[in-house]
Amino acid sequence: MRTNAVQQTLFHAIMAALSAACLFPFILLFVVSFSDEQSIILNGYSLIPDSFSLEAYRYLWGQLTPLARAYGITVLITAVGTITGLLISSLLAYSLSRDEMPLRRVLSFLVVFTLLFNGGLVPTYLVYTEVFHLKNTLLALIVPGLLTNAFFILIIRTFFKMSIPGAVIESAYIDGASEWTIFSRIILPLSLPILATIGMMLTIAYWNDWFNGLIYITNPKLYSIQNLLNRMLSNIQFLMQNDLGGRSSESLAQMPMNAVRMAMAVIGILPILCIYPFFQKYLVKGLVIGAVKG
Repeated sequence: MRTNAVQQTLFHAIMAALSAACLFPFILLFVVSFSDEQSIILNGYSLIPDSFSLEAYRYLWGQLTPLARAYGITVLITAVGTITGLLISSLLAYSLSRDEMPLRRVLSFLVVFTLLFNGGLVPTYLVYTEVFHLKNTLLALIVPGLLTNAFFILIIRTFFKMSIPGAVIESAYIDGASEWTIFSRIILPLSLPILATIGMMLTIAYWNDWFNGLIYITNPKLYSIQNLLNRMLSNIQFLMQNDLGGRSSESLAQMPMNAVRMAMAVIGILPILCIYPFFQKYLVKGLVIGAVKG
């Protein structure tokens, strides 16, 4: 018993250390965003800076209008993309999980094929811009994420096949239920853990996506929060490196560059950190079920 208690204590200590190691970058990020620029330059990043400052957030407050618009666009595309992506993925996964479905093997092959190969950036860009005309539209930030989630489809399919008894579906058939009724009233309620897991992954992917905005969006009014913060940082760096005649040297010298970078990162990740605890229990349960039964 004593040996087990020592092992358990040691295991808890190791997990606590690993948890602290995971939290350390976020704490440092938050603290540095409130640090004085001169303190950062002289002493580097520190959990206990010499002096605190709100200059970085005052600078971002001056960009309130574009930030608010970008936040609204990001929330919209994240909500629409997550809900639509879950619906498409779960519908296809349910079809692939049914052995009696015609062409099931062909569709499974196509899903796996897209997981291993893709057409490349140039053909993809031409298809979305020249064929579907999605450039400078919000759909350009949503559609690409819906069509590249083969991994999620395979995970959901495995959950449906291994975790939901076939007898439940057969009994629903006997009672006269249609495929849509079975899917919406039986399959989805029983699949909440895996749906929450995939939903969380989709949410993070859409929230953090900057690449689609970089190649498909040139209208500043359609920037997502990640694209806007990236453009702001790029503009500041460009001005510092190409200051013509020193006209902006004084204002740039007073700008808290390092703190602004951290403040931008805090603004970008804060919403995800706030909603993660509400998904955590479903996320852990879904991953455990997938690991054991997959």
